[in-house]
Amino acid sequence: MKGMLRGVLFCPLNRGKSGAARIGGGERSEPVSRMLILPYDTESKSRNADFISIARRAIRNPRGLKGPVKLTNPPAVRPVNPKNLHTEGVSNEPFLLFFPPCYNELMENNNLNSGKKVSFLTLGCKVNQYDSDAMRTLFIRNGYTQAGEDEDADVYVVNTCSVTSIGDRKSRQMVRRIRRAHPSAIIAVAGCYAQLAPEVFEKMGDVDVIVGVQNRSHIVDYVEEAMGRTDRKPLNETVDIMKVDHFENMSVDVSGEVRTRAFVKVQEGCDNYCTFCIIPYARGKLKSRLQKDAVDEIRKLAAQGYREVVLTGIHLGNYGKDLHDGTSLATLVAELVKIPNLLRIRLGSVESVELSEDLISIMQNEPKVCRHLHLPIQSGSDAVLKGMNRHYRLPQFKKLISELRAKVPGIALTTDLIVGFPGETEENFQETLETLKEIRFSGIHVFPYSRRTGTPAASYPNQVTNEVKKERVHRVQELEKEIALDYRKQFMGRVVHVLAEEIKDGFFEGLSDEYIRVSIRDSHIERGKMYPVRIDTITDDGLSGVLAEEE
Repeated sequence: MKGMLRGVLFCPLNRGKSGAARIGGGERSEPVSRMLILPYDTESKSRNADFISIARRAIRNPRGLKGPVKLTNPPAVRPVNPKNLHTEGVSNEPFLLFFPPCYNELMENNNLNSGKKVSFLTLGCKVNQYDSDAMRTLFIRNGYTQAGEDEDADVYVVNTCSVTSIGDRKSRQMVRRIRRAHPSAIIAVAGCYAQLAPEVFEKMGDVDVIVGVQNRSHIVDYVEEAMGRTDRKPLNETVDIMKVDHFENMSVDVSGEVRTRAFVKVQEGCDNYCTFCIIPYARGKLKSRLQKDAVDEIRKLAAQGYREVVLTGIHLGNYGKDLHDGTSLATLVAELVKIPNLLRIRLGSVESVELSEDLISIMQNEPKVCRHLHLPIQSGSDAVLKGMNRHYRLPQFKKLISELRAKVPGIALTTDLIVGFPGETEENFQETLETLKEIRFSGIHVFPYSRRTGTPAASYPNQVTNEVKKERVHRVQELEKEIALDYRKQFMGRVVHVLAEEIKDGFFEGLSDEYIRVSIRDSHIERGKMYPVRIDTITDDGLSGVLAEEE
C-alpha cells in the first residue's frame, strides 16, 4: 500500500440535514447509512491527485452538485457500512470515504478542464495580488493550468483597481486589449473597479463575467456557466458590498512555486471614510479573517518553503475588532512567531492611531517580526489632514514616531503621501515638506490627489490643477531621494540580515529586516535562506555587500 493517502474523508450521501463533513480525523455530524471506500493507488497519480483536490472543494462548496456523471475510468469502489469498518478488515488500511454524486460530477469537470488555460492580470495593491493568487488556486484545483507569458489562454481574469482614475482607465484598456487579441476567450473582471462600476463592463461588450470583491470563491462556476451560453451577455455576480459582514475566506496553494515571500490577506474593508478615498465604498465594512484560518494558511506556506509572510489588508491595524473575541493584530502576530521555519513576519500598511502597545512590545522582543512599519501620513499639514478626515494631527503623529524609535531602535519607517488635495495651498505644501524633513522616513510613496466620483472631496472647492500636482510630486520625490540616501548611508560597514529571494545581475538579492533591497556578492547563496551581509556599497535603490560572520 506504499504511497497511498493516509486519511479519512467522511462525506454523507444525503447532505441535506446531515451538516458539514471534515477531512482528516473523521468527524461527522449525523449517522450515515452507507459510504464508499476509494483507495488511493500510485498507479494513477494524476487521477488520484485530481480526486483529492475535488474532495476538498466539495467539502467547502457543494453548490451546484446535480447528480452522478458516468466516468469511463472511475477508481475502484465498493459499498461499506461505516458501523462495520472494523469488522470488514479495513480499519488499518489507508482510504478515502466519499459519496458518488459529488465525486463523479466534479471529477468529470476536472477531466473536461484538463486542457484549459487561465491567465491573470492584476492591477493595484498587494491585497489584489493575494485575491488573484487565491482565485488562480481555485482554477488550478478544477483542472486548469496557468498560461505562460507567451501562451494563449481560454480564460482571462482581470483583477481591477479603482484607487485612482488611472487604475480605472488601465482596467478598461486591459480588457479591450485582451478581447482584440483573443476574441473567443472568456474574460472575467474582479476587484474594486468591477465592484464600483459593473455597468461600465456590461456596456463594453467585451466582458463575460463580472464578480467584484465578493463571491470570488465561485468564480470558476461563473466562468463555466458563461462558457455554456450562446449569447455574450455578461453574468453580473456583484452584490451590495455594504450588506456583507463576513470575510470571504480563500487560500493560496503555492505547490511547486519557488518564491520565498508570501502576501497573506487577513482583513477586508474599511470604516475610516477618508474624504479622498473610494475604497470603503468598493470593499465595504471592516471584516476580519478568523485567526485560526490565517494561522493555518501561513503554517502551510511555511511548510511549502516560504520564509517570510507579509500580512495585508485594507485596514490592517483594525484587524479583529469586528470579531469581538479578543483577536487583534498583536494576537495574530504572537501566534505566527511560533511557526517553525517561518523566519520573518512583516506588517503591511498600518494606520498610526491603530498601533497598540502589545504590537509594539512584540516588535521589541520577537526577532522574527521585522523592524519596519509603513505608516501613511498622507499630508504634513494639519489643515489638509482635517479636510481629509484623517483621525490624527501632526503632534500626535510625531509623538508616536519618537516613541517608536525609542522603543524599537533601528526601526525603518516608510509612508504614503498625497499632494494636491483640494484646497492645499503652497503654504500647506511647504508645511508638508518641512514635516518630511523632520521625520525623515526611509521611503515615501507620493501620489497626486485623484478626484474620485462618489467621495466627499470630489465636490470640494479649490481643486488643484494637474500641473501643480505634478510639480509637487516631483519636489517630494527629489526630497525623498536625498533622505533615503542619507538613511542607507548609515548601514555602511554594518551587518544586516538578508533573505535571499532572486538572482539579479549575477547575484542573489533580497530584503533586509529594514525593507532595503540588498545584493549579496557571493556565489554560494541559496534561495530562501537568511544571510548576514556586511554592507560596503550604496546602490541607486539599495545596498550591496558580502557575507559576514554572525555578530
